[in-house]
Amino acid sequence: MQNDYSLFPSPRILLTGATGYIGGRLLKALEVSGRAVRCLARRPETLRARAAPNTEIVAGDCLDRGSLDGAMSGMDAAYYLVHSMGSPGEFESADRQAAKNFGEAARRAGVQRIIYLGGLGDPDRSLSTHLRSRQEVGEVLRASGVPVIEFRASVVIGSGSVSFELVRALVERLPVMITPRWVSTPAQPIAIEDLVEYLLLALDLPGSESRVFEIGGADQVSYAGIMQEYARQRGLRRWMIRVPVLTPRLSSLWLGLVTTVYARVGRKLIDGVRNPTIVRDPAALQCFKVRPRSLRESIERALRNEDQELAVTRWSDALSSGSEPRSWGGVRLGSRIVDSRMARVNVPPSAAFRPIRRIGGNNGWYAAHFLWRLRGFLDLLMGGVGLRRGRRDPENLAVGDVVDWWRVEAIEPDRSLRLSAEMKLPGRAWLEFEVDGDGSNSVIRQTAIFDPLGLAGLLYWYALFPLHQWVFNGMLRGIVKASSADRSAAASPSGKD
Repeated sequence: MQNDYSLFPSPRILLTGATGYIGGRLLKALEVSGRAVRCLARRPETLRARAAPNTEIVAGDCLDRGSLDGAMSGMDAAYYLVHSMGSPGEFESADRQAAKNFGEAARRAGVQRIIYLGGLGDPDRSLSTHLRSRQEVGEVLRASGVPVIEFRASVVIGSGSVSFELVRALVERLPVMITPRWVSTPAQPIAIEDLVEYLLLALDLPGSESRVFEIGGADQVSYAGIMQEYARQRGLRRWMIRVPVLTPRLSSLWLGLVTTVYARVGRKLIDGVRNPTIVRDPAALQCFKVRPRSLRESIERALRNEDQELAVTRWSDALSSGSEPRSWGGVRLGSRIVDSRMARVNVPPSAAFRPIRRIGGNNGWYAAHFLWRLRGFLDLLMGGVGLRRGRRDPENLAVGDVVDWWRVEAIEPDRSLRLSAEMKLPGRAWLEFEVDGDGSNSVIRQTAIFDPLGLAGLLYWYALFPLHQWVFNGMLRGIVKASSADRSAAASPSGKD
């Protein structure tokens, strides 16, 4: 066999980490490119709904050597995108053993190339435990004898990435931040789209030797600069007061209080921010056609793509795939808070949807009429539109129609309605209704979504959450009652649609 990897025009690929953020994005890119992909997952059932029908999914664990040989069989290339940083204990030894198992299994199976994503940092300097472990994994994989293409990256900018979500949580929640010296540490953040493109192009890189590529975006910027650019694009004013005594360790403990969802991983990440993560070797720009985006464009795309993805995705799908349990204040999806509830009714979907398409205007909102009128009056006092606009037609709706202080953003007859709020709010809000069912029974899902703007938005949501519970529960009960009443009226001799 010749040693030029480019002889494989369409390699058979093993992908690990497909249930993670970067692995999930890479899986979609591989599928779109028409590659033959096999995914290794500890829980295949969690991945099946996200993968294309022709993507193979096998059970396995990199810490279980016996599960790897079958998964590697027949593969030409393998992506190694797993790590143990989210584990409650020490992760270095687990990462070391997993990489050793993976590399040895790849060698036995005749895999021609391993592609690995590690972390940027000067190995000649004292690295954090996290960065040292990420680079050690690359060394362990190379020790297997299989050629390894290792990418080393800094902060990944993309809605859903841990680094970006930490920045988001801090900026959204804290108008004033007491910041330590490490916020001035230089970094070279990279957009998730550029990172995935590098990973994809590595399949076709000529040659059979191991290579290490440092990759980053177009800008070198401090962590404070990342937060300030995010705040600028969100229209938030944020003040940073720097103090010399707040160490990375103390910062990580404070971070755990402010961003509890990411506390375990966030503490390990933040221990490494004393290390500059900038590109020193430009070889990646010479070997690949990727031209990385600027920080401004990366954040713009992250925020815009989040809106686009959620606009075409049912909120119920996002809720059912979320790993977080429902909390008192609603489920967090990205920066948004989602409150969803369901009801069953013994009517066909067309009858269940009829009260929904009639909502607002003279027909009202099916519950708490006084509170709706009061909220409309307060909105008028604040310079908003209030409830005075009503609606164009009492029976039918179309995209762009006004419904009191809402506007129709999307509608599918007898299926779904999404309303976007135009009232005065410290954030953005949506109200969505979905109907599923058969000829005689339906399930109505009602979902309120709020994208808070900073701390004021969070305070607004949680202050009104008890009232929202009462109003939204009553509204759903009213819709169920109205759909049942419509069916009874239609069944009577004098009933009319």
